[in-house]
Amino acid sequence: MMSNMRHQELGLSDEQAIDIYRTMLLARKIDERMWLLNRSGKIPFVISCQGQEAQQVGAAFALNREEDYVLPYYRDMGVVLAFGMTAKDLMMSGFAKKDDPSSGGRQMPGHFGQRSNRIVTGSSPVTTQVPHAVGIALAGRLEQKNFVSFVTFGEGSSNQGDFHEGANFAAVHKLPVIFMCENNKYAISVPYDKQVACERISDRAIGYGMPGVTVDGNDPLEVYAAVKEARDRAVRGEGPTLIETISYRLTAHSSDDDDSSYREKEEVLEARKKDPLIQYETYLIEGNVMTSEMKEEMTKEIMQIVNEATDEAENAAYADAESALRYVYAE
Repeated sequence: MMSNMRHQELGLSDEQAIDIYRTMLLARKIDERMWLLNRSGKIPFVISCQGQEAQQVGAAFALNREEDYVLPYYRDMGVVLAFGMTAKDLMMSGFAKKDDPSSGGRQMPGHFGQRSNRIVTGSSPVTTQVPHAVGIALAGRLEQKNFVSFVTFGEGSSNQGDFHEGANFAAVHKLPVIFMCENNKYAISVPYDKQVACERISDRAIGYGMPGVTVDGNDPLEVYAAVKEARDRAVRGEGPTLIETISYRLTAHSSDDDDSSYREKEEVLEARKKDPLIQYETYLIEGNVMTSEMKEEMTKEIMQIVNEATDEAENAAYADAESALRYVYAE
């Protein structure tokens, strides 16, 4: 064993370091399966987490997963799996079945919500989750609770009014909110330099009077460290932090998008060389934390989980037609 590896310096055990990898791998395998199901006409829509798993899982592991509230955006499969959603939950959502915990099959996939795990549902207009996260943090303060609210969004979303209003309010009132911008270089088809004039999204933090930091989103440990520090600040009453994680979206924006119309194949292939899953796997194997045999075994287990979740969701019941108006009008 090398003398203190990076995860140990951060206070993570070898088991936790492996668990981060397992959660990333599970997210990737569920996502890959969903693309196959979509292309074979079995599920209507996929919006992918591929290339962004490291930042999602690294961040979630730095939070208190028994108490904190998360307001994920539509790519955040890694976050919601770390917070307690299962492959089966996500497949029920993909197939739009009655047992989908997010919405009972009423919402598009990727609109995660699960009350039992304090995962607050998002909506299709982007960035609406930001002021919600701020409101939840305010409510927690009024009730003298010590949780933090964690909200994610893409760099395109950071141009929306909701981001500005949420960030401003949280900073003025020193609320325990962590804003994490997952900068994957494209707002659907619009490249970064056509969306934003500043070099980094984190440069915006100073305008609100909060710290801003940019980290490598392909490294779960770097994101873990940044989120842990932001959480410590929030709990001490020092207010919000803006974290920007830099990664790359390895798939098209969604299963309805043709990304070849706005980016070169070579660019995507180049990004695949920095696949966060492979980089982190290499770190664990070279540091003797995980062996190739352990990785093979884990992959087998995960594929079994994904297969079972797929079968169960495919064969599950749809919601009754009569229930269409439930949750719309007061009953």
